[in-house]
Amino acid sequence: MSEPGQALTAERLLIVSPVYNEARHLDRTARAMAAQERPPDRWVIVDDGSRDDTLEIARRWARELPFLTVMSAAEAEDGPDRLALAREARAFNLGIEQAGWRDFSHIGKLDGDVELPTHWFATLLREFRDQPQLGLAGGRLEEPSPGGWELIPIPDSHIHGAVKLYRRECLEAIGGILERLAWDTIDETYARMRGYATRSLPELVGRHHRPWGSADGRLRGKARHGECAWVLHQSAPWALLRSIKLARVPPAGLSGAAFAYGYARAALRRTPRVEDPQFRRFVRNELRSRMLAPLRPALRSGTAR
Repeated sequence: MSEPGQALTAERLLIVSPVYNEARHLDRTARAMAAQERPPDRWVIVDDGSRDDTLEIARRWARELPFLTVMSAAEAEDGPDRLALAREARAFNLGIEQAGWRDFSHIGKLDGDVELPTHWFATLLREFRDQPQLGLAGGRLEEPSPGGWELIPIPDSHIHGAVKLYRRECLEAIGGILERLAWDTIDETYARMRGYATRSLPELVGRHHRPWGSADGRLRGKARHGECAWVLHQSAPWALLRSIKLARVPPAGLSGAAFAYGYARAALRRTPRVEDPQFRRFVRNELRSRMLAPLRPALRSGTAR
């Protein structure tokens, strides 16, 4: 097994999929994995106590795909909001440990409701080769809406939790994945703090067949995202702006209100935040830079005059 920090001579790709009640979507995900131009060297599906046919479907695909193995997570605390309980992050960590992740050059997470284009991993691995400082990458996702498939808007530096791919050295540098709410933003923030670039490729688009944040209900998902904003030390003015923007997302008005409610509830409850002063400063500086970005051309123009 490779030691931490030791470079691998060969490019090896590990993908882990924590799944829960994905019987409606897992066949699509598996067919897309089977069709990849550059398939993973190992794909581990971790079933997290599904109550439908997810585990049976996964095992059927394991008989067809030589790079796929299937395992079940141990019974753990359950509740109405599994994402808030970090069950997904726990299952991911279980999968990478079982696979011996330090023997791979790149480690990724793929949700069981995502359908990837055939060039997904080939494109990402080429991007990693071309950009030595790239530590964490992914692509964009579109999801079903009444008007057809719509792209989920995200900043270029953010990677959807459903389709993350880490350079192994980056995953080591950030100390792995924290098993807590907002893990999928904490990880990329620490990556940038450690000097790595994080990027979602706009030309790489997959399909997310279950709308973002809807696994436990759309409004509960928006409230959870508001709580994440609190955990991440995002300021109240930023959260207010975010809630106004989300108010345009169906169900209109209620989505923004749910986000604001989640943030306010976490603040009133004093929900534990990331206990790292450097993290807090870094997040606040990044948000300030993003808020000022639209004003910079006008400021530069005014200075020039």
